[in-house]
Amino acid sequence: MIEIKEVKTKKQLKEFATFPLKLYKDCPYYVPSIRSDEMNTFNKKKNFSLKENDAKGFLCYKDGKLVGRIAGLINKVDNELTGKKFVRFSRFECIDDIEVFKALLGAVERFGKENGMEIIHGPWGFNDTDREGMLTYGFDKRSTYATNYYYPYFATRMVELGFEDESKWTERNFAIPEEPYERVVRISKMLKNKYRLVDVSETMSVKQILSKYEDEFFETLTDAYGHLDGYVPIVGEARKNMLDQFATIVNTRYISFLIDENGKVAGFGICLPSICDALIKSKGKLFPFGFISVLRSIKKPKELEMGLIALKKEYKNSGINAIIIAKVLKNLIDDGVTGLESNPMLEHNFHIQQMWKFAESEVIKKRQTYKKEIGSLVD
Repeated sequence: MIEIKEVKTKKQLKEFATFPLKLYKDCPYYVPSIRSDEMNTFNKKKNFSLKENDAKGFLCYKDGKLVGRIAGLINKVDNELTGKKFVRFSRFECIDDIEVFKALLGAVERFGKENGMEIIHGPWGFNDTDREGMLTYGFDKRSTYATNYYYPYFATRMVELGFEDESKWTERNFAIPEEPYERVVRISKMLKNKYRLVDVSETMSVKQILSKYEDEFFETLTDAYGHLDGYVPIVGEARKNMLDQFATIVNTRYISFLIDENGKVAGFGICLPSICDALIKSKGKLFPFGFISVLRSIKKPKELEMGLIALKKEYKNSGINAIIIAKVLKNLIDDGVTGLESNPMLEHNFHIQQMWKFAESEVIKKRQTYKKEIGSLVD
């Protein structure tokens, strides 16, 4: 017998937060989320994204045994911007059982239908800083800190249930050269002088940068990503979650934050030290001892993940992204970083795909979201 229960109690919340650890117990490619973040998914005092979202979590039991979890999200801002009536599914993990798939996705459909929604799609998160997309290629590659791993059966079951393809991303592994690319360095110097740009990450801490330029940081983020699939402007208190996250895991040697002669933000780029090994070792728990390995990974990383690169709209076609790339590339080479991997890049985002054509790289993973009209899974 299959039974769905809404997450309401502290015990259920713990089961929700830790179920992926059981599902992927013997999987070397799975990287757990930070446990406290998972525990705070439905906590309005900790997860400020709930101010703009309605959310519910569900657990699935088969013959009394926990076999899956899922979250349903209604992003009010996204629905207002798109004019659609979407309910998102997120944090979706379960055993390979078509009936369990139906029960969990059906719970989200029902949640959406009760609130007047017409389409279910995902995996999407609360916003672009959340994990999104289902793995469809590269099942023998370890996930990054920012992405979820999925067994191959997930994509198969989504198709069987009649879900259609939606947004698609690729993820690349980059070869690290012995020396920075001469052409990039040359263009970087020329453009830095031409536009009279200063990189404040060389003199300010991450906290100082984000404190001084918070509003412009988010304006630039929207300028760069606002037109892309599923992007939702991060507003109000939800900004605090993102800023706290960046201030915790960012190393200034791997960021570039450009300010023009008028003291305005021109653009920025952020590479994140990989904390995957530390999270795997601690099973996502930072305390009491997990944070030590995390801090060590941040200070002296062996691998980096490309976080984001964003330019103000007036600098979109200026080429100043070369300044950002040159700075980060030089430092990672000097520091002996041995691995550089992108996080998901939309296949149809021509600008970001072209940006890296100069570098030697290969596609190692693909992922996508799925969509379906609400109806067939709801009783």
